[in-house]
Amino acid sequence: MKIVGFVGSLRRASFSGAVMDTLIELAPDGMEIERLSIGDLPLYNADLKEDGSPRVVIDLAEKVRGADGVLIVTPEYNRSFSGVLKNALDWISTEPGMPFSGKPTVVVSQSIGLRGGALANYHLRQVLSVIGAAILTGPEAAVASSSDLVTDGRIEDERTRKRLAKELEMLAEAVRRAA
Repeated sequence: MKIVGFVGSLRRASFSGAVMDTLIELAPDGMEIERLSIGDLPLYNADLKEDGSPRVVIDLAEKVRGADGVLIVTPEYNRSFSGVLKNALDWISTEPGMPFSGKPTVVVSQSIGLRGGALANYHLRQVLSVIGAAILTGPEAAVASSSDLVTDGRIEDERTRKRLAKELEMLAEAVRRAA
Protein backbone atom coordinates (compact mmCIF):
# COMPACT_ATOMS: atom_id res chain seq x y z
CA MET A 1 0.00 0.00 0.00
CA LYS A 2 1.69 3.15 -1.25
CA ILE A 3 0.76 6.42 0.44
CA VAL A 4 2.13 9.83 -0.53
CA GLY A 5 2.47 12.46 2.16
CA PHE A 6 2.45 16.23 1.98
CA VAL A 7 3.71 18.52 4.73
CA GLY A 8 2.35 22.05 4.58
CA SER A 9 5.42 23.65 6.17
CA LEU A 10 8.86 24.16 4.69
CA ARG A 11 10.68 24.86 7.96
CA ARG A 12 13.28 22.15 8.66
CA ALA A 13 12.20 21.58 12.26
CA SER A 14 8.49 22.22 11.72
CA PHE A 15 5.93 20.64 13.99
CA SER A 16 4.01 19.49 10.90
CA GLY A 17 7.16 17.69 9.73
CA ALA A 18 7.46 16.05 13.16
CA VAL A 19 3.85 14.86 12.91
CA MET A 20 4.53 13.41 9.44
CA ASP A 21 7.73 11.72 10.63
CA THR A 22 5.75 10.20 13.49
CA LEU A 23 3.07 8.98 11.08
CA ILE A 24 5.76 7.39 8.90
CA GLU A 25 7.15 5.67 11.98
CA LEU A 26 3.68 4.43 12.97
CA ALA A 27 2.71 3.12 9.53
CA PRO A 28 1.05 -0.28 9.84
CA ASP A 29 2.54 -3.34 8.19
CA GLY A 30 2.18 -3.20 4.44
CA MET A 31 1.91 0.60 4.29
CA GLU A 32 4.73 2.69 2.85
CA ILE A 33 4.51 6.47 3.22
CA GLU A 34 6.61 8.61 0.90
CA ARG A 35 7.00 12.20 2.05
CA LEU A 36 6.83 14.42 -1.04
CA SER A 37 8.68 17.71 -1.37
CA ILE A 38 6.66 20.78 -2.35
CA GLY A 39 9.21 23.50 -1.65
CA ASP A 40 10.61 23.61 -5.18
CA LEU A 41 7.33 24.35 -6.92
CA PRO A 42 7.08 27.75 -8.58
CA LEU A 43 4.14 29.89 -7.56
CA TYR A 44 1.14 28.80 -9.57
CA ASN A 45 0.89 30.70 -12.83
CA ALA A 46 -1.01 29.29 -15.80
CA ASP A 47 1.41 31.09 -18.12
CA LEU A 48 4.07 28.60 -17.01
CA LYS A 49 1.96 25.83 -18.58
CA GLU A 50 2.05 27.27 -22.11
CA ASP A 51 4.71 24.77 -23.17
CA GLY A 52 3.58 22.10 -20.72
CA SER A 53 3.77 22.01 -16.96
CA PRO A 54 7.10 22.35 -15.20
CA ARG A 55 8.79 18.96 -14.74
CA VAL A 56 8.56 19.22 -10.93
CA VAL A 57 4.76 19.54 -11.22
CA ILE A 58 4.45 16.60 -13.63
CA ASP A 59 6.56 14.41 -11.34
CA LEU A 60 4.52 15.36 -8.27
CA ALA A 61 1.22 14.70 -10.06
CA GLU A 62 2.50 11.31 -11.23
CA LYS A 63 3.37 10.34 -7.66
CA VAL A 64 -0.14 11.26 -6.50
CA ARG A 65 -1.72 9.47 -9.45
CA GLY A 66 0.32 6.33 -8.72
CA ALA A 67 -0.41 6.27 -4.99
CA ASP A 68 -3.10 4.27 -3.25
CA GLY A 69 -3.82 7.07 -0.81
CA VAL A 70 -2.79 10.51 0.40
CA LEU A 71 -1.78 11.81 3.81
CA ILE A 72 -1.58 15.56 4.43
CA VAL A 73 -0.23 17.29 7.54
CA THR A 74 -0.80 21.02 7.72
CA PRO A 75 -0.07 23.77 10.18
CA GLU A 76 -2.64 26.45 10.82
CA TYR A 77 -1.61 29.89 9.57
CA ASN A 78 -4.04 32.74 10.14
CA ARG A 79 -6.95 30.33 10.65
CA SER A 80 -6.33 28.45 7.39
CA PHE A 81 -3.81 26.08 5.87
CA SER A 82 -0.48 27.16 4.43
CA GLY A 83 0.06 28.92 1.12
CA VAL A 84 2.79 26.48 0.11
CA LEU A 85 0.33 23.59 0.43
CA LYS A 86 -2.37 25.50 -1.46
CA ASN A 87 0.15 26.19 -4.22
CA ALA A 88 0.99 22.47 -4.51
CA LEU A 89 -2.69 21.50 -4.64
CA ASP A 90 -3.39 24.17 -7.26
CA TRP A 91 -0.58 22.90 -9.48
CA ILE A 92 -1.48 19.22 -9.14
CA SER A 93 -5.17 19.88 -9.73
CA THR A 94 -4.42 21.31 -13.18
CA GLU A 95 -2.71 18.15 -14.40
CA PRO A 96 -4.54 15.69 -16.69
CA GLY A 97 -6.63 12.95 -15.16
CA MET A 98 -7.34 14.72 -11.86
CA PRO A 99 -4.57 13.03 -9.85
CA PHE A 100 -6.43 13.33 -6.53
CA SER A 101 -9.67 11.93 -7.93
CA GLY A 102 -10.98 9.16 -5.71
CA LYS A 103 -7.79 8.92 -3.62
CA PRO A 104 -8.52 8.06 0.00
CA THR A 105 -7.11 11.08 1.84
CA VAL A 106 -6.42 11.79 5.49
CA VAL A 107 -5.94 15.32 6.77
CA VAL A 108 -4.04 15.96 10.00
CA SER A 109 -3.67 19.51 11.24
CA GLN A 110 -1.45 20.75 14.01
CA SER A 111 -1.03 23.98 15.90
CA ILE A 112 0.77 25.24 18.93
CA GLY A 113 -2.67 26.46 20.05
CA LEU A 114 -5.42 24.56 21.81
CA ARG A 115 -7.59 23.98 18.72
CA GLY A 116 -4.93 21.99 16.91
CA GLY A 117 -5.44 23.74 13.61
CA ALA A 118 -9.11 22.80 13.32
CA LEU A 119 -9.83 25.72 10.98
CA ALA A 120 -6.92 24.78 8.71
CA ASN A 121 -8.25 21.24 8.68
CA TYR A 122 -11.70 22.48 7.67
CA HIS A 123 -10.43 24.79 4.92
CA LEU A 124 -8.14 22.13 3.51
CA ARG A 125 -11.04 19.68 3.33
CA GLN A 126 -13.00 22.24 1.30
CA VAL A 127 -10.22 22.48 -1.28
CA LEU A 128 -9.67 18.72 -1.40
CA SER A 129 -13.36 18.14 -2.05
CA VAL A 130 -13.19 20.34 -5.17
CA ILE A 131 -10.22 18.44 -6.61
CA GLY A 132 -11.91 15.07 -6.13
CA ALA A 133 -10.07 13.60 -3.14
CA ALA A 134 -11.97 10.95 -1.18
CA ILE A 135 -11.54 12.62 2.19
CA LEU A 136 -11.94 10.38 5.21
CA THR A 137 -14.68 11.68 7.45
CA GLY A 138 -15.16 11.45 11.15
CA PRO A 139 -13.48 13.35 13.90
CA GLU A 140 -10.80 15.60 12.48
CA ALA A 141 -7.26 14.68 13.42
CA ALA A 142 -6.01 17.87 15.01
CA VAL A 143 -2.86 17.89 17.13
CA ALA A 144 -3.19 20.65 19.71
CA SER A 145 -0.28 22.21 21.61
CA SER A 146 2.10 20.54 19.17
CA SER A 147 5.12 22.45 20.47
CA ASP A 148 4.65 20.66 23.81
CA LEU A 149 4.43 17.21 22.20
CA VAL A 150 7.50 17.17 19.94
CA THR A 151 10.80 15.82 21.23
CA ASP A 152 13.74 15.21 18.92
CA GLY A 153 11.63 15.68 15.81
CA ARG A 154 8.78 13.33 16.66
CA ILE A 155 5.67 13.08 18.78
CA GLU A 156 6.37 11.30 22.06
CA ASP A 157 2.96 11.68 23.71
CA GLU A 158 1.40 8.21 23.78
CA ARG A 159 -2.20 9.44 23.54
CA THR A 160 -1.39 11.47 20.42
CA ARG A 161 0.55 8.59 18.90
CA LYS A 162 -2.45 6.29 19.38
CA ARG A 163 -4.73 8.85 17.70
CA LEU A 164 -2.32 9.15 14.75
CA ALA A 165 -2.05 5.37 14.46
CA LYS A 166 -5.84 5.18 14.34
CA GLU A 167 -5.87 7.64 11.41
CA LEU A 168 -3.42 5.40 9.55
CA GLU A 169 -5.58 2.33 10.20
CA MET A 170 -8.61 4.22 8.86
CA LEU A 171 -6.61 5.19 5.76
CA ALA A 172 -5.48 1.58 5.25
CA GLU A 173 -9.09 0.39 5.49
CA ALA A 174 -10.26 3.04 3.01
CA VAL A 175 -7.52 2.02 0.56
CA ARG A 176 -8.54 -1.64 0.88
CA ARG A 177 -12.19 -0.75 0.23
CA ALA A 178 -11.26 1.37 -2.81
CA ALA A 179 -9.16 -1.42 -4.38
